[in-house]
Amino acid sequence: MTDQLQTARVATEPRTASPLGPVALTTLLFGAFLPMLSFFIINVALPAIGSDLQATSGELQLVVGSYGIANATLLVVGGRLGDGFGRKRLFLLGLFGFTVMSLICAIAPTIGVLLAARVVQGAAAAAMTPQVLASISSLLTGEHRARAMAMFGVAGGAAAALGQILGGVLVEANVFDLGWRAVFLVNVPVGLVALAAALKLLPETRAEKAQRVDLVGAGLLALALVLLLLPLTEGRPLGWPTWTWISLAATIPAVGLLGVHQHRSERAGSAPLIPPSVLRLRPMRIGLLLAVGFFTTFGGFMFVFALATQGEAGMSPLEGGLSLLPMAVGFLITSIYGPRLQQRYGAGLILRGWIVQSVGYAVLAVVALTLWPDVTPWSLAVPMLIAGFGSGLVMVPLMGVVVGQVPPAQAGLGSGILLTSQQTCLALGAATVGTAYLSLAGTSWGQGGALAAVSLAITAISLLMTPVTHQLRTR
Repeated sequence: MTDQLQTARVATEPRTASPLGPVALTTLLFGAFLPMLSFFIINVALPAIGSDLQATSGELQLVVGSYGIANATLLVVGGRLGDGFGRKRLFLLGLFGFTVMSLICAIAPTIGVLLAARVVQGAAAAAMTPQVLASISSLLTGEHRARAMAMFGVAGGAAAALGQILGGVLVEANVFDLGWRAVFLVNVPVGLVALAAALKLLPETRAEKAQRVDLVGAGLLALALVLLLLPLTEGRPLGWPTWTWISLAATIPAVGLLGVHQHRSERAGSAPLIPPSVLRLRPMRIGLLLAVGFFTTFGGFMFVFALATQGEAGMSPLEGGLSLLPMAVGFLITSIYGPRLQQRYGAGLILRGWIVQSVGYAVLAVVALTLWPDVTPWSLAVPMLIAGFGSGLVMVPLMGVVVGQVPPAQAGLGSGILLTSQQTCLALGAATVGTAYLSLAGTSWGQGGALAAVSLAITAISLLMTPVTHQLRTR
């Protein structure tokens, strides 16, 4: 994240530093695995949280979105703090905060406490995740670095694919009568073990000359996201009061202020949060458009799928999670073989992914329209497998292909912007796609028709992304 890949090249440790051992690298990769797992594992537990804490549908969307907003706005800040104060130090601080906040989420007595803890949990994840890429780039070279970067992608992909399945298992098992609280509590022992291992095994690195932290830019980005996402999540259940429209309208000047501040910071020689010079690069603009198309629809779908399967379809949390198993299988296959396929096909792999994904979601729409509500994990298996395979073909190579087509001096900034857009769009998807689904589900469409509509919308967006992908260099 941030300019970690760029600034890592001037880290105080020499390039001949010994590679990370397997245990140390695995420990470091938890910084990519746990935050992504925490984003997706919560979806299958949302109905149980709503019932236990008397939360509205809008508040349930915020359980997902608040975490994503905090994470997205502070990722660049976390990367630059790691460059200046030490990446191991920030990794440990972020992992400790993430673990503590997981415990607080697990024992939250009210929805307000849960939402507050989710915000801090997202901020802690933003301190932890950037140090993973920066440490890999600083400590490893050649084949070791390439393999570790591929494992970073696999860790994030595995967490996204397995999160809701694990959540379903934990909620259904109801160990010690914990119910939904287990999806947060599971992070605590894992976090404590990772903390102990990181303290002992991870070496410290930092940039020779760290960049200033653009706190004003981070604040303006957070303001814009809150102004946009809060009315989108709360507007529908509240009947769209006047303040929601005022908030949505205020998003435009907030984004404008952010843009002005970023231009002024760069002209003054500072380090803006989102450098306009990087956004002017054609591959970055294309990559951001692809990231918005994929992560907004993916995050939104995972949110509504959990609500639909445990709603009119009458599935248990375990059955809802198992319905995603074929998607996880397809996703994991592409996570493992994606780096090798990327070397052969380049951006052409992403193009194939959009097409395959569109087929999967189109078949899912047909199943929802014809079999609902009598769907089972078996009847959903084929479309979910196809959609998962296609999603993996898009997500796994996306960052590597895009960043690989920008000048090396701006690769770190480019990866930071893409990771920020990833987290932003996952939260945006839960708000926008979730609101559209809930609005349709409350009409004659029902939850099955609403799920089919969402699936067909994702099919259309996937097909629209194919000509955009063509503009990247393919081979």
